[in-house]
Amino acid sequence: MRPIFIIGYMASGKTTFGRALARELKREFFDLDFYIEQRFRKTIREIFAEKGEDGFRQIERDMLREVGEFDNAIISCGGGTPCFFDNMDFMRERGFTVRLATPAERIVERLVRNNSKRPLMAGKSREEIEKTVAEGLAAREPFYSKAEISFCGSRLEDKSQISRTIREFIARYPDCAR
Repeated sequence: MRPIFIIGYMASGKTTFGRALARELKREFFDLDFYIEQRFRKTIREIFAEKGEDGFRQIERDMLREVGEFDNAIISCGGGTPCFFDNMDFMRERGFTVRLATPAERIVERLVRNNSKRPLMAGKSREEIEKTVAEGLAAREPFYSKAEISFCGSRLEDKSQISRTIREFIARYPDCAR
């Protein structure tokens, strides 16, 4: 089975959606950032500090290609993954690309609620988060819009919503489930 690559902005629900979809389809789930951290035994923040963004993006590209070769996998990508090198082309050629198109307001709610987990948002006011999200979504839209499938990621707040969302996705896109 072709891999499914899940893309979208931070806090769009990629990991929650991907993990639940993998469980439902009995596939292996990979969070690309976590995969990188495990392979390099360093946090993403440490890799950025040591190698800079260019160095991190090269590692990310290489690791995307590594996990992208796994059959029967569901891969949650970092928010910037589709925006560098030929990553989006690789994902589209290798498997299905699913964009979680979560409204900016929902992303902001999630970031405000959990901003201690997001170093880029730590210490920012709600207004600063809103501005960062709006600018980030606008800058990444040309890349995100290349996904084969765009699916709403706003209903991933509890187990019931997640379950309904996954069932809806599979019913709407049965080719991904094969």
